Amino acid sequence: MSDALALERRPLPVGSLRRHASGWWAMLCLIVSEGAIFAYLLFAYYYFTVQPHSDWPPGGPPSLTLALPNTLILFASSVTAWWAERAIKGGRRDALLLGLLLTFVLGAIFLGIQIEEWREKSYSLDTGPYGSLYFTITGFHMAHVAVGLVMLALLWLWSWLGYFDRLRCAPISIGALYWHFVDAVWIAVFLTFYVTPLLR
Repeated sequence: MSDALALERRPLPVGSLRRHASGWWAMLCLIVSEGAIFAYLLFAYYYFTVQPHSDWPPGGPPSLTLALPNTLILFASSVTAWWAERAIKGGRRDALLLGLLLTFVLGAIFLGIQIEEWREKSYSLDTGPYGSLYFTITGFHMAHVAVGLVMLALLWLWSWLGYFDRLRCAPISIGALYWHFVDAVWIAVFLTFYVTPLLR
C-alpha cells in the first residue's frame, strides 16, 4: 500500500463524514450562546449612550482611519474562508490550503491592526463607562479572533496532512461557520462604536 493511500485512509482527528455532524450542531449552539453575550454587551453600550453625558464618546466620534480598512480586511477573510470551503467540496485540496492560509493571514493582520488601534486610544479600560465598554467588547471580539486563528491553523495542518476530501469535510464547514460568526459580530461592533456616533 502506498504512503498516499495510507494517508487517505487515516481516521479524522475530529468530525465525521456528514456535513451536519454533531460538531456542526455544537458549533451552532456555541455561536448562539456567544452571540447572546455580545448582544448583552452591546445593549449595555446603547443603554449608556442614551443617558446624559458630557463627553460620549470621549474626544468625539472615533476615527475610521484604521477601523474601516480593518473591517474590509476581516470581510475579505470571510470570503477566503468561504472559498476554501467551496474548494474542498469540489475536491481542490491546493485551493483549500491556499484559502485557509489567506484567511489566517488576513485574520492575523486584523488582530495586529486592532491592537495598534487600542494603543492609540486616549482613554483606557478604567476611565469611565465608554472606555470600559469599548475595551471589553472589542477585547472579547479579539479573543474570538485569536481562537479562530488557532482553529484555522489546525485546519490547515490537517488539510496538509490529507485528512479532508470532498466527502470528509465537516471540520472545514464547522471552522468556516465559526469564522463567519466572528466577522458578523465585528460588523455589529463596528456599526456600534464607529458608525452610530457619526449619526448622532
